[in-house]
Amino acid sequence: MSLTSTAPISKDGLASPRRYLAIAFILSAAVLVVLDGAIANVALPSIALSLHAQADSTVWVVSAYQLAVLVALLPCGALGEIYGARRVFLIGVALFTAASAACAFAGNLPVLILARFVQGLGAGAIMALAMLNLRSALPQHMLGPIIGVNAMVIAISSAAGPGIAGAILSVTTWPWLFAVNIPLGAVVLIGGGILGQVEGKKRKLNAKALLANTLMFILFFCGTDQIATAPVSGAILVAASVACLFILLRLERHSDAPIIPTDLLAAPAFRVAVMASVSCFSGQMLSYIALPFYLQHTLHMTPVLAGLYMMPWPIATAIIAPVSGRLANRVKTAWLCATGGMLLSAGLLVAALSPPDPRGIAFLVGTVIAGLGFGLFQTPNNRILLLSAPKARNGAAGAMQGTARLLGQTLGGITMSIIFATLPLSAALEFAVVISAGCTAIASLVSLSRARYEVVGQPGPA
Repeated sequence: MSLTSTAPISKDGLASPRRYLAIAFILSAAVLVVLDGAIANVALPSIALSLHAQADSTVWVVSAYQLAVLVALLPCGALGEIYGARRVFLIGVALFTAASAACAFAGNLPVLILARFVQGLGAGAIMALAMLNLRSALPQHMLGPIIGVNAMVIAISSAAGPGIAGAILSVTTWPWLFAVNIPLGAVVLIGGGILGQVEGKKRKLNAKALLANTLMFILFFCGTDQIATAPVSGAILVAASVACLFILLRLERHSDAPIIPTDLLAAPAFRVAVMASVSCFSGQMLSYIALPFYLQHTLHMTPVLAGLYMMPWPIATAIIAPVSGRLANRVKTAWLCATGGMLLSAGLLVAALSPPDPRGIAFLVGTVIAGLGFGLFQTPNNRILLLSAPKARNGAAGAMQGTARLLGQTLGGITMSIIFATLPLSAALEFAVVISAGCTAIASLVSLSRARYEVVGQPGPA
């Protein structure tokens, strides 16, 4: 495999059928990243038993991966713009695959946690640069639909993750959860030369800014992890993270392409889409934590049945996402996002605040509505995030999309921890769903503010 060979790119992207092979490789890498974020939770009890580790220590098998993704996203977006999106993307795939092998052969918990951190760094490069590689492979008119397909693939992978993990663990041991990544990662690496190569824009990456970015996310992640159990030390760490943010902004105040894309955030459409994304994913994470508790403690379902009842949400999202991508070419994305946010909010309220029914009919109806709303919101909002940026800054746009999602999910997790720590369980679940619905309603209203200056089919500058 060559990381430097060039595939011919016209203004209409790669020639067919090369473009479809490129799409397959890019989406396959995205599936790996999403699945690995979803399957490890299921394996924690098995890992603790196998490695003779304490249960609370094994949580870092999940946390190390999430932290590394947060740390890597924005710098990898910048590196993709400097050295070429394909090159950095494939380095990320190689790092992810090698770290998967290290996870599979880890003989103790510290080695596994370190391998998961390295795996997260590779995942950050994949997440940051997937859409920039798709954009270089496709003509402009196909970008809206492929964003919808990408959302569908991610929704299906996220929904299937726990089931796949359970199926693997039912026939073999936890190392195989990571070993299965190796052949698919190898296929993507071998065929990765087919991706279109967009030359990078040579510039220096500020080492001090890179350090400030890394410290910012480490301090933020560790602080939020402690905020419910040790609020004082948690708040100090979060405050230190904010200080790192100000230092980072000051270090890059004269940069034409800063790590935190303040140049893109200066554009109203992009800024509004980021704010809406953070708010929507905060609500999504709150509900994803609260609703399984509702099913098991209020409706008295088994964990397996509760998992099945959670499936309609991602299935509905997978169905509506590509449709939403096509609608975004004909309808203002502000209206689509506003409608999706309100449907998501209404669905959550129906699912959790309807009179308890042992059969969970209202819950199923509510989660279908919520899933449709989530898909209707996400695809057009991602379209704005990815297509309102100039192509030369699409690495930063893709990284910011992932950062907004993870930041929102982290804030949702923090909020849920605080609610659990301060309220009885039954009251906590209802309050969490109300807050979740409020967050998604805010995302809807924020998106609607974009309608006054948006032109149908024109997300922003090319």
